[in-house]
Amino acid sequence: MRLLWLLATLVALTSAGILKDSPKERYDNFRVYKLTIQNKIQLAAIEKIGELTKKYNIWKEYDERSRQIDIMVSPGELNHFQELLKFNNISSELMIENVQERIDEEQVTPTADSATFGWTKYYELEEIEAWLDEILNAYPSVTEEFIVGKSYEGRTIRGIKISHKAGNPGIFIESNIHAREWITSASATWFINQLLTSEDADVRSLADNYDWHIIPVFNVDGFEYSHKKDRMWRKTRQPHATNACIGADANRNFDSYWLQNNGASDNPCSETFAGDNPESEPEAKALVEYLTKIQDQISVYISFHSYGQYLLSPYGHTNEEFPENYNDILTIGKAFADAIEALPYGTVYQYGSTADVLYVATGTSVDWVFNELGKKIGYTIEYRDKGRYGFILPPVQIIPNCEELMVGMLALIEKTKELGYL
Repeated sequence: MRLLWLLATLVALTSAGILKDSPKERYDNFRVYKLTIQNKIQLAAIEKIGELTKKYNIWKEYDERSRQIDIMVSPGELNHFQELLKFNNISSELMIENVQERIDEEQVTPTADSATFGWTKYYELEEIEAWLDEILNAYPSVTEEFIVGKSYEGRTIRGIKISHKAGNPGIFIESNIHAREWITSASATWFINQLLTSEDADVRSLADNYDWHIIPVFNVDGFEYSHKKDRMWRKTRQPHATNACIGADANRNFDSYWLQNNGASDNPCSETFAGDNPESEPEAKALVEYLTKIQDQISVYISFHSYGQYLLSPYGHTNEEFPENYNDILTIGKAFADAIEALPYGTVYQYGSTADVLYVATGTSVDWVFNELGKKIGYTIEYRDKGRYGFILPPVQIIPNCEELMVGMLALIEKTKELGYL
């Protein structure tokens, strides 16, 4: 009996990715295609194979405007996939020929061995937290740590508050809720550094006149797993009692139109699995409790994501109705997008409600804050790019992406203030 129990425990630990000797997931000759969808039959065919998560992986869900969907295909499925496209008359564009090559290139940077924390490479959780400790020690008069709570695996979800004077309106930034979106935590740490060290007058005004509450890495378990075991991991790491698949999409787990209107999945193996119930993930539950506690201190909520170059606002649950202040939300969005496009990079961002511009998504953090806490300015920023690199954005693009974030944020906050929300 004891031997059976030990074997069962070993199987559970292995499936959860806890045992350290399990090999790192490789994506040799995995390809990413951008598909153009013309009808519901084509879409149903792709969404069906997308549920086979070991063979296929939806990188970017279908959206009505572009009528496109990005999907990663395992090498063993390529022939079947091509037959499926041909049978259903689906047009495709190859975006990434070998995902593993992109991953390997991401790790090789000129300053990879540099001892100084910077923004020319991606860092692991331990390194980000050590840097955060250094920042807290270096600027004790204007920074303080806050703790959101604990993850499923017992890690601390940490944030930093930057406040130069009492009575400032507050802006809350949550980053890296999806583990594989590494550009988000890189951008968050860069933004923190700018608020504390920049000598630019506009940035100094941004730092001095607002309180910033920033979580660099929210999905700490998933982020650690994406570095140590599987670069393409998205979800949390909590196992399920009735299924071998691990984790949920933390950004579909909040109690705002949870699992309604096909805005998430009830399949535990899906990348958009909403969880067994709202706030089933300890990370989401902890954030809800923390935000509820400090709700009077914040006026604006922003969530960092990648990829696609969007500034998305509520509602996520429907594209048939819009918030009362939607015109203001669009005005702010236009200011953000125009400021970014005006930079030499010429990067174009689309803006509007999540359900209208992109797709129906329910149970998101931004919609929960908007609908349940009544904070009328909330956005999801989907960073670079449009799919050429997707989640594996080269480190050389970190700083350009961050520069776009800063000019966009300056414009967003200025317009939000002008319209009376700050």
